[in-house]
Amino acid sequence: MDSAGPLSHRRRWSPGVVQQVSPAEVIDLGPGYLDPGLLPVDLLSKAYGEALAEFGSAALAYGDDQGALPFRAAAARRAGCTEAQVLVTAGTSHALYLIAAMFASDQDVVLVERYAYDLGRKILTDRGLRTRAVEMDADGMDPQALHDALVGERGRVAFIYLNPTFHNPTGIVVPETRRRALLEVAARHGVLVVEDDAYADLGMDGDVPPSMAELSGFDGVIRLRTFSKTIAPGLRLGFLIADPRTVNRLVRHGLFVSGGSANHVTSLAVASMLESGDYDRHLTWLRAQLKARRDALVENLSGPFDFDLPAGGYFLWLRFADEVRVPSEVIVAAGARFGDGPGSAVRLAYSLNSPDRLAAAGRVLAGSWIPSLEHT
Repeated sequence: MDSAGPLSHRRRWSPGVVQQVSPAEVIDLGPGYLDPGLLPVDLLSKAYGEALAEFGSAALAYGDDQGALPFRAAAARRAGCTEAQVLVTAGTSHALYLIAAMFASDQDVVLVERYAYDLGRKILTDRGLRTRAVEMDADGMDPQALHDALVGERGRVAFIYLNPTFHNPTGIVVPETRRRALLEVAARHGVLVVEDDAYADLGMDGDVPPSMAELSGFDGVIRLRTFSKTIAPGLRLGFLIADPRTVNRLVRHGLFVSGGSANHVTSLAVASMLESGDYDRHLTWLRAQLKARRDALVENLSGPFDFDLPAGGYFLWLRFADEVRVPSEVIVAAGARFGDGPGSAVRLAYSLNSPDRLAAAGRVLAGSWIPSLEHT
């Protein structure tokens, strides 16, 4: 089955309804969105019905400040922690802003990878924080460079922001030995690590190392999780995992005290999916769909660049020795959005388009790379 169901149509996929829509004649490899046909509308309709039937009016009340216990318990079982360590959030962006508000002050520093999620950095800078890039290699952030940055930084370092699994934008999976080395440096300096694990459930090839939160014993690390990448971004549902003391501190924020759980009824619907096995069945199907899309792009792509085949997630990172101009038939995300390194790069998202369109994009790009002084 190539579609999530008959309700996952494009009929209202238009400006004013969804965030971003590209012209039909352009193949957009820029945004990290799922193809509309991969969004499980039918499955969610069933899950909401089950949640409303089970919880009735309680599903429409102000939810428990920390998040409904059925959801937290289901999430905790999957993460290897307790429900006391789980806090429901309105996605990763909400969680990152909350952490920045609660654990940092204006002009504090957040250390990020040399190439880092650009919109995550925007959340931090909009909060009044300063970001400092730390050198990285093929295995992620360099531990010695992190140590040097912590020693040399004159301002207060509020936390270290990392995306170690199917990294956005490079697709890197940080090996377990490197994760442990980074945790050792952070612990030695007494600095919090924020682990953005948005893509951790989307492995296609091989095993994924334990999360940094697990490796730390959930001490000194806050792990951010979301269902935006595996079910649908319109749910605005995620959760963070930390030690109970940190969770208790965060849940006392007025945002929760005033309005209760960040996304109560949706969390109950997703709890139904987690408990019934529907989520895991959907995830198995989604991974296969993403792998087919990745492979369709890669098999038709050639040119004056290098890349590593991503083992999961949404993105392919192309590295060039020189600047290039991308043909107008295809939209990509310029590497300069994410950081500054040697040569140049572009990020290609294979999540939004069908395999046929991705194969076409690969052929266009293979025959049309043009040297340039700037990215399109």
